[in-house]
Amino acid sequence: MSEPKKHHKPSLLLRVLAVLGTTLGILCLFVYAGVNIVCKGPSPTARDLFVGSVMETSAAKFLAYLCYSEEEIAEIRARNAVVETAEVTEQTGFAQRDESVPKDTIELVDVTGPTFKGKMLIVHDPARVKVAVAPVFSEEASGVRVEDFAKQENAVAAINGGGFMDEGGVGKGGMPLGIVIKDGKLLNGGLSSAQPIVGFDQNNQLVVGTMTGQECLDRGIRDAVSFGPTFIVNGKAMEVAGSGGGLNPRTVLGQRADGAVLMLVIDGRQSHSIGATYKDCIDVMLQYGAVNAANLDGGSSSMLVYNGEVQNVCASLYGSRPLPTAFIVTQPLDEGGN
Repeated sequence: MSEPKKHHKPSLLLRVLAVLGTTLGILCLFVYAGVNIVCKGPSPTARDLFVGSVMETSAAKFLAYLCYSEEEIAEIRARNAVVETAEVTEQTGFAQRDESVPKDTIELVDVTGPTFKGKMLIVHDPARVKVAVAPVFSEEASGVRVEDFAKQENAVAAINGGGFMDEGGVGKGGMPLGIVIKDGKLLNGGLSSAQPIVGFDQNNQLVVGTMTGQECLDRGIRDAVSFGPTFIVNGKAMEVAGSGGGLNPRTVLGQRADGAVLMLVIDGRQSHSIGATYKDCIDVMLQYGAVNAANLDGGSSSMLVYNGEVQNVCASLYGSRPLPTAFIVTQPLDEGGN
């Protein structure tokens, strides 16, 4: 007489994996359906805002490609951008500053808007704002976190700087993109290649616009990185079409007519702060009196450190990112600054 067949129950691990797989599949379907509703729905504004927002991320670009081709995405982004200008900051002197405010004063203020919260650092002495760089520029080398830049340079404050190679959002942060100038020396970028630059000349004036490496050296640029777009040049705000880059974390560098430097960092991709558009950043800079201003690398790189403390909420799940460049604020002269 044959023995009855035994029915083996699936292992606990297999059952857990099955549940997780099913849950993940359902979530993917919901994400795909939600993306399609936004992209193919009746609101062009919502579509453009969504595409602009995700295309400025390193890891979430694929969401836009679920619905659109590369050509369609390029068209959407072109309709929602800062209108480019060939204008570069003119060489001018500074307006009379308020002598009742000591030149070594630094102010930290809150900024808010309908979709964002952030911090503005006002540095009254522009000579104290400089570029800090990683020890080595290489795709294989790791960059330096903003808070570590501040510690290494004994700086009062620091924000993230220019762009860098970051394929798929997992780059090591050691290789900058475009021009990098420190102490008047061209450390990265070519002499003949035109790049959007953000930096200071020997007169401590913020210079923004598109320049070649040779033009930067001829102009006497002492510290600069490459990024953009330009937001305000020679007192004129740039025109922004449509949703202007979407809602994202932002870092912006500006300067008032009296020379004071404006360092703006806006949180994004958070419950308390979705993010800001290019137009939002321009409006904040104008509100604080900027006559020249430009966008720096944002997203998960956006970071402000002041007096040894991180002042914003980093959008990265892994914390502050390693970077090749940063703008720092040195100690005042009577405390060992440069």
